[in-house]
Amino acid sequence: MQYRQDKVGVFVDVESTIARTGGYGMRYDVLRDFAARDVVGAPILLNAYVAAPDPDEAAPARLTNARNFQAALRDFGYRVVEAADPDTWPADELYAEVRRRSERLDTVLIATSDVGAQDVVQDLVQRGHRVELVAFNEVEPALSNRVDLFVSGHLIADLLPARGGKGQWGAEDSRVRGVCYSFSHDRGFGFIRYMAELGDLARIDTREEGSPYRSAFCHESELPAGISADDLPTREHIFEFTLAESDRGLQARDIVVV
Repeated sequence: MQYRQDKVGVFVDVESTIARTGGYGMRYDVLRDFAARDVVGAPILLNAYVAAPDPDEAAPARLTNARNFQAALRDFGYRVVEAADPDTWPADELYAEVRRRSERLDTVLIATSDVGAQDVVQDLVQRGHRVELVAFNEVEPALSNRVDLFVSGHLIADLLPARGGKGQWGAEDSRVRGVCYSFSHDRGFGFIRYMAELGDLARIDTREEGSPYRSAFCHESELPAGISADDLPTREHIFEFTLAESDRGLQARDIVVV
């Protein structure tokens, strides 16, 4: 893989990405590695923006959990930025700091689902920065269409560990997530592409050397309730499934919709 010399900054809206839109359990070390997947060295900025707990209203256990979470973020190399007060939305701090510090950066990765990010994204793009967006639940096209790369956090290898699988993400009997990119209605089967490792995301052909993606065979009999073969192929649905060995290679079993 060819590596870039970019200076990369990572800005995580913890409230939008984690607390409110399906990213609970996200591995911040994997997000850090994803941001640096094709660049020389590690990101030079790792910032996480969190809500300020109200000490007058929050239970002592909640305050302790919040402090422990922030300590874990710092262990992964993140600078923790707490909102000025409980009434301040952390994203406001994020947008202001992105604008202040972006001159030092070539690539900016923002983890948020907040459509309010579209103005700062547009500003960064116009100034020549590469902008990447990671989010979990639906993102408004007004935001996702403005960035150079949008990736659902569900699809990044091991960013949000799947539940119930055995072994490391991508190994036999593990659970992974992907999208159905090909389906033969006449033959009743297709293929689900999933990210097996971090790498050059432009290499989407799983047969290409250096592609971070792999394919799993999917039979229509394994489709979850509410999904028919007529719905496929599609990028609208993200599937979580178990990788099982079969006479067709890796096969998707126990498929559910994320």
